[in-house]
Amino acid sequence: MNTTLLSTVSLLIEKEPALVFKIVLLILVLIVVFLTIVVVYVVLRGSFNFFEMAQVELFKKKQFYTHAYLKKRTLHNDYKSILKEQFGFYNRLTLSEQKNFEHRLQYYLKKWEFIGKEIEVNKTMKVMIAATAAKLTFGFRHYKIDSVNKIIIYPKTYFSKINKQWHKGEFNMAYQALIFSWEDFKKGYAISNDNLNLGVHECIHAIHFSFLKSRKYSTSSAIFLDSFHELLVLLDANQSLKKKLVTSGYLRDYAYENQYEFISVVVENFIETPLEFQSQFPVIYGKVKQMLNFDFSGY
Repeated sequence: MNTTLLSTVSLLIEKEPALVFKIVLLILVLIVVFLTIVVVYVVLRGSFNFFEMAQVELFKKKQFYTHAYLKKRTLHNDYKSILKEQFGFYNRLTLSEQKNFEHRLQYYLKKWEFIGKEIEVNKTMKVMIAATAAKLTFGFRHYKIDSVNKIIIYPKTYFSKINKQWHKGEFNMAYQALIFSWEDFKKGYAISNDNLNLGVHECIHAIHFSFLKSRKYSTSSAIFLDSFHELLVLLDANQSLKKKLVTSGYLRDYAYENQYEFISVVVENFIETPLEFQSQFPVIYGKVKQMLNFDFSGY
């Protein structure tokens, strides 16, 4: 076949040199146009990222935009019904925001593998866990939580063979998994104002870890991490505020184990009791709101 093709090309060159020249020229032009488009795209994207990062780091913790999709994913009506019945945050969003939320929820449902351990995974489990992640990342353009690719669900507290302890939930970075006791996950939403939400707590651990890995190029990561750093600096510089926070008992003791638990517990309180948080500690509340870029109804 190669011999036949070469013969055909040779014959064409011999009989129609002008046509061959035009074809070669057209191919070269197309290659140049394609390379030009690629270069322009790279330059524009690099410039956009540079100026947006400069704004975030030097002026204000805001992205140029948060939601922009060529085509929004469609969420099945069964999943929408679960959202409307069980996820209050979704119902407080505008119609446009709900479409964006559904798009992101569908991403998690497609990307993550849901694994049941001694329990059958159902649609409600998938939607509630994915919706928790979608809510916590809804203020960010970079929402995909690259550190997670699977969700493992146990019916109740489970025994970890790794550290020989009973767990309600965890983020396992080595296994790239969020792991939950479904009984305890449900309690986080059954009681919405006790500042205990297992889903929120563990999702923040995963988001925190993902953003630590992408800080150099992601403005979403920069907003989250830099705002958290500002909060820690604020508390270190203002000892009276720090003492008031600790002695108030508003954050449970577990928050003071380390910085990783502190950030998860602070966000739990922000999500569950925003009005009380803002009333008691308006400056800290403002930092957490900035950290999540959370400009939504109820917050």
